[in-house]
Amino acid sequence: MENLKLNIEKVFDFVSKENIEKYKEEIINHISVLHNKTGPGNKFLGWLNLPSSIKSDEIKKIEETAEFLRNKIEVLVVIGIGGSYLGARAVIEALSHNFVHLIKKPANPLILYAGQNINEDYLFEILQILDEKSYAIIVISKSGTTTEPAVAFRLLKKHIEKKYSKPEAKKRIIAITDAKKGALRELSIKEGYETFCIPDDVRGRYSVLTPVGLIPIAIAGFDIRQLLEGAKQMEIITGEKSNFEDNPAALYAAARNALYKNGKLTEILANYNHRLRYFTEWWKQLFGESEGKENKGIFPASVNYTTDLHSMGQYIQEGERNIFEVVLSVKKTKHNLSIPADPDNLDYLNYLAGKRIDEVNRMAELGTMLAHVDGGVPNIKIEIPELNEFYLGQIIYFFEKACAISGYVLGVNPFNQPGVEAYKRNMFALLKKPGFEEETSKLMSKIQNQGSK
Repeated sequence: MENLKLNIEKVFDFVSKENIEKYKEEIINHISVLHNKTGPGNKFLGWLNLPSSIKSDEIKKIEETAEFLRNKIEVLVVIGIGGSYLGARAVIEALSHNFVHLIKKPANPLILYAGQNINEDYLFEILQILDEKSYAIIVISKSGTTTEPAVAFRLLKKHIEKKYSKPEAKKRIIAITDAKKGALRELSIKEGYETFCIPDDVRGRYSVLTPVGLIPIAIAGFDIRQLLEGAKQMEIITGEKSNFEDNPAALYAAARNALYKNGKLTEILANYNHRLRYFTEWWKQLFGESEGKENKGIFPASVNYTTDLHSMGQYIQEGERNIFEVVLSVKKTKHNLSIPADPDNLDYLNYLAGKRIDEVNRMAELGTMLAHVDGGVPNIKIEIPELNEFYLGQIIYFFEKACAISGYVLGVNPFNQPGVEAYKRNMFALLKKPGFEEETSKLMSKIQNQGSK
C-alpha cells in the first residue's frame, strides 16, 4: 500500500535546499522533546501515540453505539464548535457522496451540525428539518458551558424531549465530555446519557482520532479502524527514530518555517477535489490556533480549485509576494467520466473529446502550479493516493505532527490558545453574565465614548 508523498522541490527557487536542511538538527531535537514530553504544552500530547494506543474495547464500544443509532435514525446532529466538530466533518465530507443530502434512501444517517455558530435563522431552520425527521444528537463539550454549543444543545434537548418521550429522548443523546467534571458530565449522569470521554491530554483541534471524531464518523458509515490504521502508519513514519530526510512532517515543518523566515507570511492550502473543502477548514483551525500567538505565526488560508482560480487566482498570481501554497493532490478518483465529442463543436472543446475529466483537472493543477511558481509563489505538493479512510488517517496525523514540530520551531506553545478567551470575556460582559459586572461597566463606557466621537 502506498503512503502520502510530500514534494518540496518547488520551494528551492525561493529558499535553498541547504537552508531547509539547516533545520535538521533543531527539528530532530524538537521531535525528541515531543516524544519525551519535556516541551511547552507537554500535558496535551495524548494525540501523539493515540493511533497505536487506543484500546480495542473503546473502538468496539464506538462501533456498537454507531450501529445502534444507524438503525434508528435518519439524521444525526453533531453539536460542537472548533475541533469538537471540524475534524469529524472534514472526514465525513471527504468520504461522502457529493450530493448525499439528495439521495432518497441513504444507507446511513445524514449528518447535520449545530453549535458551531449562534445564528438564529440557522438554528430555527434546523429545528424545522428535525420536526420531520427521526434523529439523534451528539453533544461535544469538555465543560458543557461553551456558549455556542450550550445554546444549541439547550434548544435541541427541549425539541427532542418534546418530539419523543423523555425516556426515548435520552436514548438518542450521546454526550462526549470530560471524564470527571463539568456541566455536561453532571447532566449526563443525571439524565443517563450514553457518554464517551474527551481525553484530558488532548486539545480539541487534535481530537479527531478520539471519540470526538470517531463516533460521528462511525455513525456516518465509515471505517474508523482503517482511519486509525492510516494514522498509526504515519505515527511510525514520523516517529522519533525516523530520519529527517524520510520524515514528511519534519520536512514540511522545515520548509514552511524557512519560507516564513524568508518573508512568506501566508500559507494557502489548495485542493482540486470538492470533497476536501472541510478538510482545509480543519487544517486552518489546527495551524491558526496552534501557531498564531505572541505576534508570530504563518497565517493559514485555503482555496478550492479550480473554482477559486476564477476569484482568488488573480491575487495569488500577481498580488503581494508574501504567500506560499500547499497543494493537496488526490491521485485516484472514485469514478471514471470522459468528455463526449460534439458534432457542432460550438464550444471548441472537441480537442478534449475522449479525455477523462480527471485528466483535465490534473492539467489545471499542474498548469496552475507552474504559473504560480513563475509568479513568485513557492509550492509544496502533498499527494494523497486516494480519498479513503486509511489515507485520511495518514494526512490527519501528518498535519498534527507537523504542526507540533512547526510550533516548537517558531518558539510558541502549540497546545494552548490564550487569545481565544478575549472575545468570550467581552461577549459575556455585553450579555451581562453574572460575575462580569465590572467588565460590563468598562465596555459600556468605552462604547459610549466611541459613539460620542
